[in-house]
Parts: sequence; structure tokens; C-alpha cells
Amino acid sequence: MKAKFRVILTCLMAIASTFVHAQQHAAIINGKITDLNLKALDLATVALFRSTDSLLVKTVFTEADGKFSFDKIAAGSYQLRVLLVGYASYRGEPIIVVENSNTIDLGNIKLAAATETLKEVNIVAKKPFVERKIDRTVVNVDALISNAGTSALDVLEKSPGVSIDQNGNISLKGKQGVVVFIDDKPSYLSGTDLENYLKSLPSSMLDQIELMTNPPAKYDAAGNAGVINIKTKKDKAVGFNGSLNLSLNQGKLSRSNDSFNFNYRKNKFNFFGNFGYNLNNSFTDLDLNRKYKNPDESVKYFFNQNSYFRRHGDTFNGRAGFDFYQSDFTTWGVVLKGNVRNANNVNNNTSSLFNPAMVKDSSIVAKNMDDIDFRNGGINANYRHQFGKTGKEITVDADYINYNSQTDQQYFNDTFLGNGQLKAQDLLEGHLPGRINIYSLKSDYSQSLTKVWKLDAGVKTSYIKTNNIASYFYTTNHITVPDYDKSNHFIYSENISAAYLNLSKEGKRFSVQAGLRLEGTISKGNQLGNIMKSDSSFKRSYLNAFPTLYFSYKLDTLSIHQLGLNYGRRIDRPFYQDLNPFYSPLDKFTYYVGNPFLKPSFTQTIELSHTYKNKITTALSYNYTKDQVNETIEIVDGTYYSRPANIGKQEVYNASIDANTDMTKWLSLHWYGQYTYIHSQSDFYTGFLNTKGGFFSSNGNLQLKFNKGWSGELNYRYQSRLRNVQFELANIYDFGLAVQKKLTTSTTLKLSATDIFQTRAVNGIINNLNLTEANWRNRGDFTTVIFSLNYRFGKAINNLRKHNADGAQTEQNRVKN
Repeated sequence: MKAKFRVILTCLMAIASTFVHAQQHAAIINGKITDLNLKALDLATVALFRSTDSLLVKTVFTEADGKFSFDKIAAGSYQLRVLLVGYASYRGEPIIVVENSNTIDLGNIKLAAATETLKEVNIVAKKPFVERKIDRTVVNVDALISNAGTSALDVLEKSPGVSIDQNGNISLKGKQGVVVFIDDKPSYLSGTDLENYLKSLPSSMLDQIELMTNPPAKYDAAGNAGVINIKTKKDKAVGFNGSLNLSLNQGKLSRSNDSFNFNYRKNKFNFFGNFGYNLNNSFTDLDLNRKYKNPDESVKYFFNQNSYFRRHGDTFNGRAGFDFYQSDFTTWGVVLKGNVRNANNVNNNTSSLFNPAMVKDSSIVAKNMDDIDFRNGGINANYRHQFGKTGKEITVDADYINYNSQTDQQYFNDTFLGNGQLKAQDLLEGHLPGRINIYSLKSDYSQSLTKVWKLDAGVKTSYIKTNNIASYFYTTNHITVPDYDKSNHFIYSENISAAYLNLSKEGKRFSVQAGLRLEGTISKGNQLGNIMKSDSSFKRSYLNAFPTLYFSYKLDTLSIHQLGLNYGRRIDRPFYQDLNPFYSPLDKFTYYVGNPFLKPSFTQTIELSHTYKNKITTALSYNYTKDQVNETIEIVDGTYYSRPANIGKQEVYNASIDANTDMTKWLSLHWYGQYTYIHSQSDFYTGFLNTKGGFFSSNGNLQLKFNKGWSGELNYRYQSRLRNVQFELANIYDFGLAVQKKLTTSTTLKLSATDIFQTRAVNGIINNLNLTEANWRNRGDFTTVIFSLNYRFGKAINNLRKHNADGAQTEQNRVKN
């Protein structure tokens, strides 16, 4: 494996040296906006468009002296547009930027006073659904009509290369181990809790989704599959502005996703916030069938189980803060955020045991109820200072985040004989309080070394402490006793210290970025005992280096063909609760078991890409993971035990195509397709495990524009049969459509339908079970109609402050309450 990566890195450096001779200085375009009397005009919106396709390149705002500047402008033809309330709009003549251009000074641009009052002024530029940058892919959420009225999880499922399995695990380009951020800050959630949070986050609160299979050194090295950063909407406009979004999602059951975003800026203060409400009302109908065999492979008995999960809950999301502009170069800020979820889940479960002749031997009818109270709060204090106009900047972020959860469980079980006679009754009750505290402090520094070279550096330290208790009581024949086998108290702490250095150059033809991150980890876990279990503990410490390298080269001056190459190394630390060696019942025959022996896994990734006219990107990638953490299933005496375990090694090969194209003025298409091949090898309790297989997945969106404010959309998703370690999933596909009507410049109605042919269901097989065969079928409330209303008020302009606080990095993603 080391030899293979030596060859890859040698090729990478050879390509880099070939590209170096092509380094060019990018051009700078500057000027000054004045009125007809040459009075400087500040806060004018200055936008630079490409002349060939009217694509918005950059937007800036004039300073108090009326001056503006665009840097790093590649060769090509551009048009300047200027807007300011109270003045007539301006559209300039074509600006031609040629090779080796240095500075283009447009001089004074005079705006005439408007002859009539303008009700509203907007810069209208079509945003593509997907944009590609040197180190990430950017998804613009509002570019799809069908995203209206849905959740963040639904938007993620439509994003290129992203897939979500029936357990809520997120994969990126066929690989699990994704770290999810919200506004450059970790979500601090995983598994079911992350799934529930993303389901409760209305899509109307989202602006962009950044997909990074190989994030730069500024980001924590956690996440073997990369980082998904969900950016919420923020405005920093003068005055009061915002939006209200209401939606009704109707399937067999009714749901709702609503949000309110606002911003108020006056003088040196800016106040902002967004609030969301989610009504979850859903079900899952799961069939799980097992066939147990004798050593001679003959049938021993059949065990068939149906579980009907009914979920109901209310979630409130909130984020609010303010910025204080002490001066033109110094800004202070505070952000408060919170999440409150109250949910009631009921699982009506029927399990039947049959002899080899399929005659019922016995059955258990169970009613499992979970009452969940989940609360999260956090505060961020941040500071940003620019050292004049030298290009130097420093930011500091301090974060405190707290999670409190309380789950009360009641599992009623009635056992019947084959003739239907009641044999026994019992009750299992669980009380599961949990608490997680996270503290983080980080600082980043950036400096422009030349017009095209930039240096970034930073340090960070974080401390996490978790305290989880599980108290179980078993009642039978009206006698209640503690269940010490399942009861548990686990305390875990972890400190991560990190430092990074990143050097980047954005040239006219050749761009490069190289970084190195060092992370040291010290962790301790303590499993408290009881009268049946003794105490146990562990302590680990390790130091690792994580390099990243990116190259981008434009083969021509018009950027028709671009090549990209990147390499990186990452770590995936176990979820906090996965290290907890306790038994958590999902039902009477299925248990989740922690694993204190889990080791961190490490991944190396390399990707080569080609982009045509910034519209079609093809990519080839390879990653190798050592000690990949994966769910494993073991059967002991007919009972399923699901536990995380380190898979020896895993190789993932991926080929993808991402295309955005405007076929006509009224018809555009986005299509993404990928083929992924996964090869996993590991020691397993049934023997050596060696699985390999490939699958194809794709999604497409066809957008149509009609007259009088009408537009429409057709979309689909497809994934072929997938084999990964123990699990084999059947193909999955569904189709949807949407229509939109702009009633006014501020009011929009949207109507969409999902899974219109009722084809979405998850079928699967569990392999490598000891003398057992198992399969399942999972159905949900996927066929829905969504009605959405969006109302915007005020005048929205882009952010005046470019600092996104991101002090608490990936720790949040490892919470698994």
C-alpha cells in the first residue's frame, strides 16, 4: 500500500512541476462610483458579470470614498453593473482582460439620480444548482424548486454524490464517515440524532451546502469521507429585512417545516437570527425475516418480525446573534443557538417463531414506547481584526456547547403459544439521561504574501466530557427488579490540540494549495460498575500529521478546459457512545452493543478531475482506509447483536460525472452519475471477510421556465444494488415533480410531489451470519405533496462581514445520544 501511494505522490509532484511554468498574475479591476457632481457614493452594489454567459463572477460594495476593487480576475470579457437606491442603474461596456494584465483602472463611474422612486432594486443572476471550486463542490439550495418545504436531510439526498441509508448514515461518493457542519461549526450529532436534527431543519433556512471529500488544512482532520458544511441564510443589509417560509407536507400523515429569518443593521450594530419549527409525523413499516439453520445446513426454525414505528415530535431551532463594528478593521460578535425536540415514538412489534414446516410455535406481541426530551444550547464569541489594508487578518473563536437528553423507555412484551394462549407477560423500563459538554478555542491568521500567494495558519484546542447513564428495570409477575446486565454508567473525556499551516496561490491559469495539520489526542473512558459488573477504564493518546495538496490548471485562457488534482490524509475517531461497552435494547431480540476497543481509522484520498466550460466535471478518485469503523451483526442464541467494529482495510474507487447545462433559455438540466467499487477485508467472527462489489447511482433535475412567473421541475434518484461488508441493498429509485409561481417580487408559491410512482422502498440482505440467513424490507411515508409559501421583505444585500465563526470543529459530529 505504501508503494502504491509513493507512485501516486510521485506522479502528483511531476504534474505539479509541469504546471509551475504556467503561473501568471491575475488582473485587478478597480474604480470609483460617484454622482454627477463627483461626490463619492458608498455602499453601492458593484457586480462583475462574464459577458459570454452573464454569469455573476463577484460582487463588492463601495467604501466610504466610493472606491471598489476586484482582484484575481482571469482573462476574458466582462461587464460591470452598478446599483444603488435612489440612482439609475449602470451597465458598462465590455471590459477585456488579456494575458499578463496587471491593473485595469476604470476611473470615475458616474450615477445619475433616479427620475422616479424605485420600489425595489435587485441584481438578478442565475445561480446553478452545483458549482465546483478547487477544494469543494457547492450546492445552491434555492436553485431547485423541489427543495421548498422539505428538510435539510431531503436537500442532502439530492446533492451530487451524497446518499443516506435506512439508518440515517450519510455517505459521500460511496464512503461513510462524513462529518457534518452547520455554518462551519460541527453539528455534534451522529446516527439517529443527526438524522432527526437534519429532518427538523427546514430547507428554507439553508443557503448552500459545501461538499468536501478532501477538506483543506483549516478544517479538523476528522471525517474519512470528508466534510459536508451546511450554510444557513444570513443577511447584513442596512435596515430591517428577512423572509417567512411556511409549508405543509402531506402524505399518509401530515408534516410541516416552517422558518423565519431576519436581519437588522443600524450604525455599528448588526442583529440577525433564524428560527425554525418542524412537526414530524411519520412511520416506518419494517419486515425482518430470519432463517436459522443446523450445522448440517438444514432448517432449524424461522423467525419473522414486523415492526411498525410511529413517530411524532415537535422541534424548535433557533440561532441569533449580533456583530459590533468597532472600526473598519475590527469586529466583535456573539452567536447563540439552540435546539429543543420533544418526541414520542411507538413501535408495535409482532415476532413469530415457526418450525421447519412453517407451523407457528410461539409469538411475542410487543409495544415499545420511547419518550424523548432532547435539548441543545451553545454560545460563540468571536473577534476579527484586519491590519489595515495589508492583507493580514486574525480571527478568534470561543465556543461552549451543551447537550442534555432524557429518554424514558417502556417495552411491554406478551408471549403467546402457537395456539394463541397467553404464556407470559413482562415489562422492561429504561431511564437514559445523558449530558455532553464541549469547550473549544481557536484562532486563525491569514496574510497575503503577494498578489496571488496567501498564507493561512491557526491553532485550536477542544475539551469534551460526556456522562451517560442507563438504568433498566425488569418487571414480571408484578415484581420489579433492577436489570444490571443492561444498566450502565459511562464517563468519557477527550482533549484534542491542533495546529495548521496552509499556503495557496490563485493564478490566472495555475492554482495550488498545500497544507499540513498536526493533531494530538488524549482520551479517557470509565465504565462504572454495579453489583454484577466490575469497573473498567481505558486511556489513549496519539499524535498524527495530515497533509493536503491541491492543483488546478486551466488549459486555455477562456477556462474551457480545467484540470484538478488533490491528495489528503484524514482520521475518523469513534463516536463517543460507540466506545461505551453497554447493551441497549432495540427490541427483545435485537441489541446495540458498544465497543471500547475501537481504534481511530485513517484514510488517504487522491482525486483527478476535468472541468469543461465550468459546466461538466468528470472525476476519478481512490481512497484507502485502515481500520474502517463499520456496523457488524453477530447472532448468539438467536439474538442479534449490532456493534461497531474496525474493518481491517477498505478500498473505494469512484468515477463520477457532474453536468449543468442550459439546453434552451427555458430548459436546463443538472445530472450527476457515479460508479463506485468497494473492496473490504477483515477478520470476522465467522472467518475472514473479503467483500467486493460496485454500484451505480445518479440523480437528475430538469428545470423549465414558462411565462408570467411560472416554472417547473422534474427530478429523479436511482441507486443500483449495493454490497458493503455484511450488508447488501437492493436498488432504490424514485421520481418527483414541482411547480412554482412568483406572485410578486417578494412572494412565491411552490407545489411539489415526491415518490410519485410509490417506488421507494429499502430491501436488503445481511450476509456472513453464523448458521443464519436474514433479509428485510423497509417502507415509509415517502409519497407526499408539499405546498410552500415564501415571503421576503426588506432589501437584501450580501454580507458586509466575511467571518463565519467555526471554533468548535468536528467534536459535535461524534455525539450519539
